[in-house]
Amino acid sequence: MRTTVKDVMTTDVTSVEAGASFKDVAEMLVERGVSAVPVLDGELRVLGVVSEGDLMRKEEFREQYYGESYRPPLRARLRRRMTGQPADGSGKAGGRTTAELMSAPAVTVAPSASIARAARIMDECGVKRLVVVDADGRLRGIVSRRDLLRMYLRDDDETRRRVVEGISPHTRWNDRDGILVEVHDGIVTLSGHTLKRGDADAAVRSTRRTEGVVDVQETLTWSENDVLEVPLAWYLR
Repeated sequence: MRTTVKDVMTTDVTSVEAGASFKDVAEMLVERGVSAVPVLDGELRVLGVVSEGDLMRKEEFREQYYGESYRPPLRARLRRRMTGQPADGSGKAGGRTTAELMSAPAVTVAPSASIARAARIMDECGVKRLVVVDADGRLRGIVSRRDLLRMYLRDDDETRRRVVEGISPHTRWNDRDGILVEVHDGIVTLSGHTLKRGDADAAVRSTRRTEGVVDVQETLTWSENDVLEVPLAWYLR
């Protein structure tokens, strides 16, 4: 059973229109206790995201020109260089509406994407949350790192059930052999005996792919080695 973004995302999302003022957005972030909100057009399509960092650039800019020996953080300088923003940050510092302040385009993901895909996008783009949009680019929700971590909060019984479902029934039990699945704090232990090594290997691979599994330990044995092992030298030819 694959968990998708739709299964874990937040659907009650605070958003703003492109014409909202600096003050309106600042008040919204503080009152709602969020660090960023998507910016929408009149048809609920996502145009970008405006965050606390975007708003704080105005204060940073002010300090840069009126403070003593100011130097923006290295991360901020690198981000501006990569995105082509003015080195002095004057663009967002002078912004008055969300359209001028937001970061665009937003980093998005589809509701049907796997949580592994969402985690990969977050890591590649260096963001803590993704805007969830449909095929037309309309807002459907927000998924954060915290949402993705929920799968590790499942109890051991639920994790065991999912692991067992992923193992072929004829491998799980038969007249003499079978695989025993035990789970403790998310760590799965596979033990027992199978007729073929391929069945044991398949069970381990399936368990490692199961969402919520922290680690896999196995002491499986088998009667017949049906796995063809190609010498490393063959790959190097």
